[in-house]
Amino acid sequence: MGRVTIRRGIPPLLLGLTVLLIAACSPDEAPKVQIGEATRAPVSEVVEAPATVGARATATLRSPAAGTVAKLYVQDGDTVTKGQLLVRISSPQAKDQLAQARQAERQASKPVSMGGVAAPGVRLAAPNVTASLDRKVARGFARARAAAKKIEDARVRAQLVTAIDAAETQHRAQSAALNQITRNLTRSVNLALSQVSGQIGAGLGGLATSMSSLRAASKAQAKAAAKAAKATVDGLVVKAPFGGVVTLGGPPGGGSANLGALLGQLPPGLAGQAGAAAGGSGGGGAASSASGGTIATGVPVSAGDALVTVTDVSKLSLSADVDETDVLLVGPGVKAEVELDAVSGATYQARVTGVGVTPKEGTTGGVSYPVRLALGVGTYDGGGAAPAPKPGMSAVVRLTVRDSPDAVAVPASSVVTSGRETVLWVVRGDGTAERRVVKLGAQGDAVVEVAHGISVGERVVVKGADTVRAGQPLS
Repeated sequence: MGRVTIRRGIPPLLLGLTVLLIAACSPDEAPKVQIGEATRAPVSEVVEAPATVGARATATLRSPAAGTVAKLYVQDGDTVTKGQLLVRISSPQAKDQLAQARQAERQASKPVSMGGVAAPGVRLAAPNVTASLDRKVARGFARARAAAKKIEDARVRAQLVTAIDAAETQHRAQSAALNQITRNLTRSVNLALSQVSGQIGAGLGGLATSMSSLRAASKAQAKAAAKAAKATVDGLVVKAPFGGVVTLGGPPGGGSANLGALLGQLPPGLAGQAGAAAGGSGGGGAASSASGGTIATGVPVSAGDALVTVTDVSKLSLSADVDETDVLLVGPGVKAEVELDAVSGATYQARVTGVGVTPKEGTTGGVSYPVRLALGVGTYDGGGAAPAPKPGMSAVVRLTVRDSPDAVAVPASSVVTSGRETVLWVVRGDGTAERRVVKLGAQGDAVVEVAHGISVGERVVVKGADTVRAGQPLS
């Protein structure tokens, strides 16, 4: 199949249709309309989009730490298998960091004791503040009674003894009240001391819990640091994550070309860990830029420098940008033909495997959507086999979104759009024009399918349809 451009805005050719030239005006004027017949013909609707050839997988393997290329086991263009040794880096710094991390892990694992510290218990005994006073007063009352008994006047003696007894009774009541006040005060003080002791105990318990949590966190951090340091050392032996073709260094690009320089500004421990994250444990990860240096035995490298890029070309794919006006017609399984800028005169087969939903804004304001295709074999126009393309090559894909092998077809130029209606001008039996609303199916460049509204053999205006009016004589 030759080059087919998208139908929009392309003047149609009348393929496979019988066209009758008639004069819609006077016989002296040049014909302004042309009439043809609806016929059965194959109609294919093709959507064209730019695309790029992609590999099955690509991984750029980076140095996990600063060091020197001790040995390079591959060269540009070598084919490697999964797990094959590619590069070995010598990094005394990374090994020293691993030893320090393991020492810190052992230190963090040692038990820490609070030394048996406990909250002190404090309590006051209730003092008997009136005991000594009571003894002195009792001796005084006894002496007073003895003196009263020596009085000869019985009446006076009785009055004095009664007064002494009353005074002693009053003293005892006052003494009992004072003792009760003292006991209450002692009880209040002991309660306050008990609360303070409880708070001190709770504080010590919380301190012990906090120290235990800090110890656990320190132990976990030390363990993680040791694990990261070990991963960095393991990553000094770089192996292929999958089979593919080797390219020394990284793919060209400027977005993060100074990754190694940026990592070099970090502290040694963090630089090693960040380099391990960027390059993986010998397996590496896909990245978008190179270190910019030459990779060879004895060359010094920094953490994050690209060492080797492995590209799996066992299965090639295409990434096409389909316009928003066409993407709803595209789905998995849609077939396509592909032309590569690098292989003139050859056509490759492809099939849609997925349609993305993330829009990409174009320079004209519209958006497109990514469509992934599996790329098949190619052939030259003369029949010979075309070479396999390389990742990154530019291409044009032509997606057959609708295909009707036996459609009722009319020239694309006969279709008139009026608002939301699609109209054909049909020639009646009396030779006048009839406005017919139709429904279209597949829409090719030159001819379109009429799914509903017209039959094979009916005559329609195929040129100048936008100048025709209802009832206008056409023949």
